[in-house]
Amino acid sequence: MIELRVPPLRERREDLPQLAGAILTRLAAAQHRALPVLHPDAVEALARYNFPGNVRELENILERAFALADDDGIRAADLRLPESRPSGPAQAAAASLDPNRIDPRESATSALPSFIEEIERKAIEQALTDNRYNKTKAAAQLGITFRALRYKLKKLGIE
Repeated sequence: MIELRVPPLRERREDLPQLAGAILTRLAAAQHRALPVLHPDAVEALARYNFPGNVRELENILERAFALADDDGIRAADLRLPESRPSGPAQAAAASLDPNRIDPRESATSALPSFIEEIERKAIEQALTDNRYNKTKAAAQLGITFRALRYKLKKLGIE
């Protein structure tokens, strides 16, 4: 088995314009619509975003923005990005343990799933590391089926 590390999108922000362009081109073709312009403010907003969900999250953000944009361009407001989270691992860990970090104005429906997703991500990555990326053994260590692990890997964009 060969391990191939692909850095998360938050570590390769210089790829954002090209990735976004490719995704928007694919979306426009699939929907038989004109290719929207990704305005500079939208590119800047994407560059500031932490992307916990990686490229799949970028696709979802752009698909939603493409569907909801008023004209043939996508602006930062159209992206509807969640408020920025702590950027470093130490700050993220500290913030996740602080019960006061949740803004009462923030929707509880968005805070809990992202918190649970981060816990799942860390547990899965640790199990994969412990088992030298043997997914069958990692699933057993986690107490889930191989099929459930494959689903979670795909959902979380891990591989």
